[in-house]
Amino acid sequence: MKTNLGKLAVLVVGLLLAFSGGAQPVTKIAGGQSHSLFLKSDGSLSAMGYNYFGQLGDGNYDTASPYGTNQPQQLVTSNITAITAGGGHSLFLKSDGSLWAMGDNRYGQLGDGIFISSAPYGVNVPEQIVANGITNIAAGGAYNLILKSDGSLWAMGANNYGQLGDGTFIPTFPYGVNLPEQIVANGVTNIAAGGSHSLFVKSDGGLWAMGWNKYGQLGDGTTNNINNPKWIVTNGVKAIAAGQDHSLFIKSDGSLWAMGYNSVGQLGDGTHISPYIVNHPEQIVASNVTAIAAGRFHSLFIKSDGSLWAMGDNQYGQLGDGTYNSINHPEQIVTNGVTAIAAGGGHSLFIKSDGS
Repeated sequence: MKTNLGKLAVLVVGLLLAFSGGAQPVTKIAGGQSHSLFLKSDGSLSAMGYNYFGQLGDGNYDTASPYGTNQPQQLVTSNITAITAGGGHSLFLKSDGSLWAMGDNRYGQLGDGIFISSAPYGVNVPEQIVANGITNIAAGGAYNLILKSDGSLWAMGANNYGQLGDGTFIPTFPYGVNLPEQIVANGVTNIAAGGSHSLFVKSDGGLWAMGWNKYGQLGDGTTNNINNPKWIVTNGVKAIAAGQDHSLFIKSDGSLWAMGYNSVGQLGDGTHISPYIVNHPEQIVASNVTAIAAGRFHSLFIKSDGSLWAMGDNQYGQLGDGTYNSINHPEQIVTNGVTAIAAGGGHSLFIKSDGS
């Protein structure tokens, strides 16, 4: 049954109020492949969705249908400052700069020094990975990027396509690195992790990329995988987002740019023509874009007036336009008041200015 956006918003807000306390506004959101996380202003962490690998961190492995929970549940009561959700795992930061992780660990993506090779393949309670000094985190399909306070970039997890950027490919199981390793010594200011490709920005505004590049998502003009960071845009990049096989970035003039897989219009350039590859950055919106999010095959962005826009795959209603029709150009979904966005595998989240 199709549900219009107004009714959906009321339903979502009602659920959040009913099952997560209601007194504190929501401040941050994260969408994984099939699960979601959110923070409230009191620093508490809540989660919902798929939990086969323990990615909700509630002490359970939901290995029988429906494999998860359909209501927000509070996991940590205070002191959480940042969250990110990957393919089947989750990370969060505490106010002391410590990094915590839970969920799928087949490829070492939790960074705890082990690979878990038997079902349910994960850790179902948060475990501390790094004691302090972490300022930003990004979870990809089965790997992570970590930014430290000194501007150094670290990574762990799957590296079959060079997504860690350490100069190697690991083509055999478990395909990964199970402890954080330093990739760049300093100067990194922003990070984004996609399905199997990585982006980061340095202090000069330059954009760098590494990893899986079959669809041109690294934007270097080729479709060759890269296992070392490669300079893509020389300057002026202020925000980045990485989807399953596509990438978005905002420049300092507020323009939105995109590259990579475009099978269902996720780049928003008005096309989706076989072979669906755009291997260089192309401008999508000329100005006034302030925030971006990239999902599996869809994209979201916010404009300076607080409006929410979307494009790409919509088979699950993830664009929120009241249909299940994919679109290849930006479509306005909400007219104003949107302050934050997150895009998951086939779902989307946003926060409004009232903290709902």
